[in-house]
Amino acid sequence: MAFELPELPYAHEALEPYIDKQTMEIHHGKHHGGYVTKLNAAVEGTDMTGKSLEELLKDHSDVPAVRNNGGGHWNHSLFWTIMGPDGGGNPTGDIMDAIHEAFGDFEKFKTEFSNAAATRFGSGWAWVCVKDGKLEICSSANQDNPLMPGVGCGGTPILGLDVWEHAYYLKYQNKRPDYIDAFFSVINWEEVNKKFLAAK
Repeated sequence: MAFELPELPYAHEALEPYIDKQTMEIHHGKHHGGYVTKLNAAVEGTDMTGKSLEELLKDHSDVPAVRNNGGGHWNHSLFWTIMGPDGGGNPTGDIMDAIHEAFGDFEKFKTEFSNAAATRFGSGWAWVCVKDGKLEICSSANQDNPLMPGVGCGGTPILGLDVWEHAYYLKYQNKRPDYIDAFFSVINWEEVNKKFLAAK
């Protein structure tokens, strides 16, 4: 069965003023949609047909078209779900306990995550992963993610921030740190907490 572009769980303008409507329309419809189209073309008629996206990333990330487009599809599918119009604030529950355990407090977590996103050279992603029940922060290049072998960070991603310029340039131009700061105002911590509990 062909991979499909998931619907956004909110309207394109729902994340304003932090992420603008035009960026969301282009990012979701054109960029993510393009990854899905190219991924389907890459696996059609091969022995990769019928495999799950996670299987493709784990077992076939040595195929450039799968790595780039499969990674782009998986990364963005996560990205849309961990944001929301009622996001922001401080996390609560198990995820907050895990943040305190791993980083000391929420402000230290924010600093470390923001640094991972800001210092990723060129295009890529910053991640919060669950590894052996604990939280870790890392970053990856291009559309790589921690599900792929040899990326340099492992575990199950539960939160990711896209730091490709197409994710923020219309609104923030070259001010990536402003975009990173704005991201904390749209994080859907309830969804992140669900992903954390599932990954544990």
